[in-house]
Amino acid sequence: MPTRRKAVVAAVVLVLIVAGLGLRLLTVASSATGHLQRAATLVEDLERQLRAGDLDGARRTAADLRRQAGEARDDTHGPSWWLASSLPAAGDDLAAVAAVATAVDALADRVLPPLLDAADGMATAVGRGSGGDDGAEALQRVRSVAPRIAEAATVARNERARLAGLDRGGLDPRVRTAVEQVLSGLDRVVPVLEPVARAAALLPGLLGVDGPRTYLVLFQNLAEVRATGGMPGAFVVLQADRGTIGIVEQGTAATTLGTFPAPVLPLDPDQEELHTDRLGRFPADVNLTPDFPTAAILAREMYRVRSGRTVDGVLATDPVALSYLLRATGPVPVPSGPPLTAENAVKQLLSEVYLTIAAEPAQDAYFAGAARAVFDRLVSTTAADPDLYRALSQAVAERRLLAWSAHPEEQQAIAGTVFAGTLPEDDGDRPTVGVFLNDGTGAKLGYYLTRAAELTVGPCLEDGTRQLGLTVTLGSNAPRTGLPRSVLGLGLAGEYTIRTNVMVYAPTDGMPVAVVQDGKAVEFGTGMDKGRAVAVIPVDLAPGARSTVKLALITGPVRNGALTPRLVTTPGVAPWALQVRSGAACSR
Repeated sequence: MPTRRKAVVAAVVLVLIVAGLGLRLLTVASSATGHLQRAATLVEDLERQLRAGDLDGARRTAADLRRQAGEARDDTHGPSWWLASSLPAAGDDLAAVAAVATAVDALADRVLPPLLDAADGMATAVGRGSGGDDGAEALQRVRSVAPRIAEAATVARNERARLAGLDRGGLDPRVRTAVEQVLSGLDRVVPVLEPVARAAALLPGLLGVDGPRTYLVLFQNLAEVRATGGMPGAFVVLQADRGTIGIVEQGTAATTLGTFPAPVLPLDPDQEELHTDRLGRFPADVNLTPDFPTAAILAREMYRVRSGRTVDGVLATDPVALSYLLRATGPVPVPSGPPLTAENAVKQLLSEVYLTIAAEPAQDAYFAGAARAVFDRLVSTTAADPDLYRALSQAVAERRLLAWSAHPEEQQAIAGTVFAGTLPEDDGDRPTVGVFLNDGTGAKLGYYLTRAAELTVGPCLEDGTRQLGLTVTLGSNAPRTGLPRSVLGLGLAGEYTIRTNVMVYAPTDGMPVAVVQDGKAVEFGTGMDKGRAVAVIPVDLAPGARSTVKLALITGPVRNGALTPRLVTTPGVAPWALQVRSGAACSR
C-alpha cells in the first residue's frame, strides 16, 4: 500500500477512534451528571426525613444515594474519562468532576452509614422511650459504631483536603460551583464527626447501659451572673437506666440545699484565697470560679450531704440554651404561665417571672413546672432531629452546656472538650485569655448587662513573650424605677446599680501588668486559679452607664510565628460583642 494511502487510512482510523472515545465520553459524562444530580436531590430528601424523625425512610434514601454516588464514581473512573482528563482544554474540568464524584461516593458509602446507625440506636434507646433490654441493646449498637464514625472522620478530612487542593481558577463555572458546594458540605461535616464519635463512645455509659446512673442538673440563672454563666438556682436529678431517663427529684439551691457552716470539701488554697470559702459553703457560689469541674465536685458533695444520694455526674445549662432547644421542639406549655417558645424563653425565665410572680415559693414552683414540661418534651423529641442537633451544637459552642463525670475514664474523654468548662491549654501560638464575670450586687440585674471585649496582640518582648491588649466594656440597660424586690435583691452597690467583678485570666505563665478604667490607671486585685494569674476589677454601673476597662497582659514564652490568641468569656443573656486580632510574627 502506498505510503500516502497508509497515512490516510491511519488518519481515518484515528478520527474514528477519537470520535468513538468522544461519543463514549459524552455518554459517560451525561450518565455521571444524571447520577450526581439525583444524588443532590436525595441529600435534600435525606435531610427532610431526618428532621421528621423518619429513620426508616432515611435509610432507604441513603441506600439510593449510595447507588447513585457509586455509579457516578464508576462513570468518572473509566479509561475514556482518564484519557480525556489528560487533554489540555477540558482535562481539568473532567478531573474535578471525578474528584466530586469520588467525594460524594465516600460520604454516601463510608461516612453516612455509621452516622445513621448511631442515630437509629439513639432513637431506639431514648427518643422512642423503649428502655429496658431493647434500650440496652440499642445503646450497645451506638457504642459499637463509635470506631466507624472515627474512621469516617478521617475519610471526610481526606476528601476535603483533596478537593481543597484542586486549582479551581480555570474550571468551568458549573464545575467550580459543584466543587465548592461539596467542599462547603464537608466543611460542615468534618468538625462534627470527631465529637459525634466521642459522644457515641460516651453516651451509652452515661445513659445507663452498664447500670443505672444519676445526674445533678444545675440551671444557671443568668440574671445573677457567675463565672460559668449564672447562679445555680433550680436543679433536677435525673436517672438514666438502659436508655430510660426520668426526673427523680427537683429542688432549688437556696431552699433544698441551703448553706453550710464550713466548706463541704477541702478547697484549693489558690481558689479559696481568690474566691473565699464561699465556694464550698454556698451552693449559689460554687461557680465563682470558671473551672466547672471544681464547681461540679462541690455541688455534688453539697447534694450528697443534704440528700444522702451520690450522683454519677453534674451537668449545667441555662435559659439561652433552652431557647435554642425550643427551636427544635416547638412551644412547650408550662403550668402557671404562657407556653415557652424559642422567642420568649429567655425573657420569661429571667425577667417576666420576677415581675409577675412576687412570692419566692411561687417562683420556685413555676421553675420546677417549666423544667419538667421542657424535659418531657425533649425526651419525646427524636434524637436524629437535625434541628435538635444544631441547637445542641450552638449551646455547646457557647459554653452553655457543661458536663462533669465522677467516672475517671469518662471525665478524661470530656476533658479538653468545650463540655468540660475549663480554659483550653495554651500552645505556642494560641495563648488564651479568659474574661469571667461575677455579680457583686446580690441582685438579678444581670439581665440588663451588656458586654463587649476586644483582644489584640502587642509588641514582641526580648524574653520571648508578647504583650496583649484587652478592652472590656460593660453597660447597664436597667430601668431607673419599677423593679420588684426579687430583682433588686440585696442592692450591695445601691439599688438599680449593677456591681460586677471582672476577672481576667492571663495566659499560662503570663500575667496582668496594668489596668486603666475609664481613662484612669487603677489598682486591681490579683490571685491565682488553676495555675493562671488573675486580675480582679470591680465595675459599678448605674442605669444607662457604661464603663471601659483596658488591661495590658504579658503571655508566657511563645513561638516566633504569627500569634492568634483565644478569648473565652462568661456566657450571657445576649452574646458578647467580641473582636480578636492576630499579631504578626516577631523578627528575632
